[in-house]
Amino acid sequence: MKIIKFGGKSLENGKGISQTIKIIQRNYQQNTNLAIVVSARGKATDELLHLIALAKKGEDFSAEWADFQTKQNHLSLISLQKYFDEVETLLSGIKLLEECSDKTQDRILAYGEIISVNYLTAQLEKNGIAAKAIDAGDLFLTNDEFGNAAVNFAISEAKTQAYFNSLEPHILPIVTGFIAKNSHGERTTLGRNGSNYSASLLANFLNADLLENYTHVDGIFTGNPDEIHEAIKIEQLSYADAAELAQFGANILHAKTIEPLQQKNIALKILNTFGDDAQTGTLISANPEDKTVRALASLKNKALIHFKGKGLLGKVGVDGRIFKAFQNNNISVGMISQGSSERGIAMVVSEDQAEKAVKSLKQEFKEDIEKGDVDEIFAEKGLGVLAIIGLNLNLFDKPYRSLVRNQITPKLFNNTITGNTICLLLTEKELNKAIQVIHGELFDQPKKVHIAVIGHGLVGKTLIEQILVQRKSILEEKNIDLRIFAIANSQKVLLAVNGVQENWEELKKKIPQNTDIQKYIISFAQQNALENLIMIDNTASENVAKSYALFAENGFDIVSSNKIANTLPYSDYQKFRKILRRNNKKYYYETNVGAGLPLIDTIKLLHLSGENITRIKGVFSGSLSYIFNHYSIENKTFEEVVLEAKEKGYTEPDPREDLSGNDVARKLLILARELKIPSEFEDVQIQNLIPEALKSLPKEEFFERMHEMNPIYQQEKDALQDNEVLRYVGDLQWDNENQTSSLEVKLVKASQASALGQIKGADSIFEIYTESYGDQPLVIQGAGAGAKVTARGVFGDVLRISEILD
Repeated sequence: MKIIKFGGKSLENGKGISQTIKIIQRNYQQNTNLAIVVSARGKATDELLHLIALAKKGEDFSAEWADFQTKQNHLSLISLQKYFDEVETLLSGIKLLEECSDKTQDRILAYGEIISVNYLTAQLEKNGIAAKAIDAGDLFLTNDEFGNAAVNFAISEAKTQAYFNSLEPHILPIVTGFIAKNSHGERTTLGRNGSNYSASLLANFLNADLLENYTHVDGIFTGNPDEIHEAIKIEQLSYADAAELAQFGANILHAKTIEPLQQKNIALKILNTFGDDAQTGTLISANPEDKTVRALASLKNKALIHFKGKGLLGKVGVDGRIFKAFQNNNISVGMISQGSSERGIAMVVSEDQAEKAVKSLKQEFKEDIEKGDVDEIFAEKGLGVLAIIGLNLNLFDKPYRSLVRNQITPKLFNNTITGNTICLLLTEKELNKAIQVIHGELFDQPKKVHIAVIGHGLVGKTLIEQILVQRKSILEEKNIDLRIFAIANSQKVLLAVNGVQENWEELKKKIPQNTDIQKYIISFAQQNALENLIMIDNTASENVAKSYALFAENGFDIVSSNKIANTLPYSDYQKFRKILRRNNKKYYYETNVGAGLPLIDTIKLLHLSGENITRIKGVFSGSLSYIFNHYSIENKTFEEVVLEAKEKGYTEPDPREDLSGNDVARKLLILARELKIPSEFEDVQIQNLIPEALKSLPKEEFFERMHEMNPIYQQEKDALQDNEVLRYVGDLQWDNENQTSSLEVKLVKASQASALGQIKGADSIFEIYTESYGDQPLVIQGAGAGAKVTARGVFGDVLRISEILD
């Protein structure tokens, strides 16, 4: 025999009821030994509860009641008026008294299923199937616990078998779910989602071979598909794993559904009413083919009851008194944690029972509180439980590291007796993000890395294009899914949960201006539970640089081509490093010196390996490299070469930002600090290449008078020997023994045969002298300027962070 159960969405007007009739027809043609169990149609139960709530307040419910009748009566082939009249009479009585007992509520809620079973029976008879509407109250006997009644198995089984034996073989039974009756013939219900339980009871009592549960989803997934788009359908489940999922809130399973099926080894298949005929669904049985099943489930609206009392340390019977108080007040406890250093216990309860739990404990321990033996009893609300089903504790290290990296710290941690389920108590704010993070780890899905790009000038725009072009290949090769969820400048921010596409510039034009861009990005990431966050700063903004701490404290790793954060006062520099360590965040800035050259990383490795770096000397600026490389050997004025460099995009719009030497000085300072030399910007001796008379002019006037620089640098050029060229260099010297340093930025003469003299174009070069290398420096040379080079360097830092997000 086969039992088929249909949920509320499967019985809704339109496609739902149409599909349900087709499924029943197909099964009836194949197997007349069949029984159907139905829920209330659509959202009837919720709507009836809402009507009860209105009536209890004494409010007018006529509009809502009319709407309910219209939906339930849609295309009905029979009159449902007698049921409507009975419900309306009960609601009117509630409104008059402004109260409703659990018993009366059960009477009203039962009509959802009664209407549903009669409606469907009439539809089936119209389609040529001899169907009979059956009230499960004539089958299932319960106790008097209205709202969540317990079934008497022995009597209910006998009644069910007798009833079904009396039916003619060709009759198709259509049975109400959710409802039953007590020994007085009064209506009871089996709890919310009790229709699934009704179906499993019927399958048990009739010794069915299979129970098929038709819902609005394709089966049971590794997580809630509404929360996890990458959730994977589970083909087969054991009874034990299914029971765990049901216990932790899987909506399509009732917590009590599995036991009656397991008792008689009846398989359960979860199917989609709206799926095709070839669907496989999820099969729940005693011996699934794949015994290694992992899934996530969560329960919200939880509270943590804190009980602390140093004066109770070592006293016997405290735990017993706590749970006796809860038992007397019908309070169910989920997770428990008990301290050892001082008397403390924490218990998880439903949020709606939290105040009652606190009150019951304060009453039980009234004298202990007065004596000072109990210090605190309070409820912490807004929590949720995340259950990781099918994972042993010894495999939890990697998911837990991912939680820590995303700044998610469980309040409680619990491993079930079976060792097969791990439970975490989290704030509801963290719950969705934790689900995303752990699901990705458990099922080896592409690691989603969410990127916020601030600054989309030449470098920023180039970087965005590089990421969008390379995203697919990185996904295939590294299993990393790079998603740019935010693109911002000082006035606007474009946000996209699933990442921007190639049309981002057009979209950004259409959005309004925003204020406080940084907080807007952080808030968006939090609201959408985005994990593995990286903020990229491609600006030269001090305001953005000063917001790095805020980003780090809110879960972002940081990549920057902006040098300001590394050249702030040394106390601020150190303070930010402490914030990074405290929040377990990374800060990569390889492009701060040398654009795309691997300079900073090399220096870090040398320093950490114990190599004593004594000197770093070189051409640090690609802009000034281009200017003096060309000026030294070409028959052009200094003004001509500078303007040529500007046109090629090597200098800033105002070349004085390069010619001042400040940029080279900042780079030199960054390298000094990498060697743990506590230097300030003022410690760098800078030769400013701009004449005093031109330093503070408006930009337009500077360009008009730039020719005044020609004789100054012509004189420098004339002083060169035949084999010499001009180079603008940074020079850091460090005496480790005496702990003294020299930082200098200046224009020098260099032999054309030297490494400094041989660089071409806009190349940078760095000579690194160490005690081990002696007079033979380690030389790093390559392109030192250009949007593509810098963007590629920033991209490299992003990939390095992405690969260590474990």
